[in-house]
Amino acid sequence: MPTTTTAGPTTGPARATGGDTGQRRTLLRLATAGSVDDGKSTLVGRLLFDTNSVLTDTLDHVEQVSRRKGLATADLALLTDGLRAEREQGITIDVAYRYFHTPARKFILADCPGHVQYTRNTVTGSSTADVIVLLVDARKGVVEQTRRHLAVASLLRVPHVVLVVNKIDLVDYAQDVFTRIATDFSVLARSLGVIDSHCIPVSATEGDNVVTRSSRTPWYEGPTVLGYLETVDDTKRAVGADLRFPVQHVIRPQGAPLAPWAASAPAVDADYRGYAGKVESGRVRVGEEVVVLPRGSHARVVAVDTPDGPLQEAVAGQSVTLRLDTDIDVSRGDVLAGTDAPPAPVRELTGTVCWLAERTLTVGARVLVQHGTALTKGIVRSVDGALDLAFDSGGAPHWEPATQLGLNDIGRVRIALATPLPLDSYKEHRATGAFILVDEADGWTLGAGMAGSTAIPTGPVSGPTPTAAKVDGTTPQK
Repeated sequence: MPTTTTAGPTTGPARATGGDTGQRRTLLRLATAGSVDDGKSTLVGRLLFDTNSVLTDTLDHVEQVSRRKGLATADLALLTDGLRAEREQGITIDVAYRYFHTPARKFILADCPGHVQYTRNTVTGSSTADVIVLLVDARKGVVEQTRRHLAVASLLRVPHVVLVVNKIDLVDYAQDVFTRIATDFSVLARSLGVIDSHCIPVSATEGDNVVTRSSRTPWYEGPTVLGYLETVDDTKRAVGADLRFPVQHVIRPQGAPLAPWAASAPAVDADYRGYAGKVESGRVRVGEEVVVLPRGSHARVVAVDTPDGPLQEAVAGQSVTLRLDTDIDVSRGDVLAGTDAPPAPVRELTGTVCWLAERTLTVGARVLVQHGTALTKGIVRSVDGALDLAFDSGGAPHWEPATQLGLNDIGRVRIALATPLPLDSYKEHRATGAFILVDEADGWTLGAGMAGSTAIPTGPVSGPTPTAAKVDGTTPQK
């Protein structure tokens, strides 16, 4: 088990985070975002350290590197900045994934870079997140990258966003500074259609309100960062949605007949035909009728197989193999859906794209469109607008006319498809409403897309403008 040492310049609280609590801990995926030098890696390092999730030899190495840099205490950011270029420059370049747990929950954390040229990495790290931890520097407040990353969170329909006002110690733990930043953030969050948001004053370097509550912010009545992450609602909305099961692999018996010395091995059903994949949303039961898309064939589920034995039912998040009552044509890339509300296969895709490539996207460009496990060719018919995040004016983000998209642009596109795809609206189904654009020449990822209309409002924000955020960390919602 990971252990930490209490000797040295940096120590953490005595907090037991291992052990069996006797009940199954839920898994929460989170991602950090924010502008460069806002302290994302330091916050992640503090979380790992204060939850006793750092190996002793790893901490010893970090302390040695910190001393060579002339620091009096361990630089906890080094726990996540693993690339040599990151350590030399003191920045995050790649998405660093870290795993830790507490008695309440297990966590997969993606520490995303803050530089604008690495926004593509933030899109990648945030695409599967349940919570985005968005940092701002208390001295600077909401800046350009705050707007950009919050727009990404909104477009990706991340259920929860928590704003961490970091370096609160550098403004003498001033309540009015926190309230002003939280209010600005709440206005921005409402303009972008963010579902749920929360604000926490923090000093990652000093450990204030990260894992333990700080006595230096008596005016703040909300949870710590870890307290919020342990208690935030992680109900998987996908479980109650319509069935979507993208087929990853068709399983058939392989190989020659068993040799005589293997006669004791279990018999292989030569007629076995199963369709392996992950239930992305909804649930599937034995005896249920499904439709195979895009072909439209119907069949009934006769078995739900797993390595641990058959099931009567599988729900969103489970990887299983389905067997059907008829030998219809089902291939990798097809989607099994419920018959009550299946998505209509389309030959023209309309959606919002986060452009991740250095070359521009123009009308007439030929791309590969990957949707789940399906891959087809496409031609860009139009670029219908780009998102203006209104950095300079301080106004609400809005759509502007555009004819092309450049690196880190967010725009609306229309793409003609060579073969039909059963696309959902991303607002309703995150997994089967997502797609990526791939360069057909070299295989590089060009853009990450969300089918259907965007969650970002196109006009002014309705409702009264909040004048202040409450000191319990909550922000007024629409």
